[in-house]
Amino acid sequence: QAHPVESGGGPVQAGGSLSVSCAASERGAYALGWFREVPGKEREFVAALSWSDNDASYGESVKGRFIVSRGIAKNTFYLNMTNLKPEDTAVYYCNTDIWARGATMSPFGSWGQGIQVTVSS
Repeated sequence: QAHPVESGGGPVQAGGSLSVSCAASERGAYALGWFREVPGKEREFVAALSWSDNDASYGESVKGRFIVSRGIAKNTFYLNMTNLKPEDTAVYYCNTDIWARGATMSPFGSWGQGIQVTVSS
């Protein structure tokens, strides 16, 4: 299974905005989205967008600040991050097939290479 390619991210000051993108070569069954990881912490669900009806889901810590959308190239998704906080600093990984199991979002598809987002105070 081909891995999606991520781009974007980088350093930004607190309160600023940043975007990351994920270009998938294959369509998943449910949703494409992002998780983020910080050393020593559990992986955290960030956001996902349904492949079929563009229904969006967000983690509690990013609601109201992050928006996930789909590009003109339908296999490319974007995570637009605003009002960034130092606690948003992490490596962001996209996954091509995220499923909802009750209140839990679980990844089952291919992972991107990861993009570092660093928010300075």
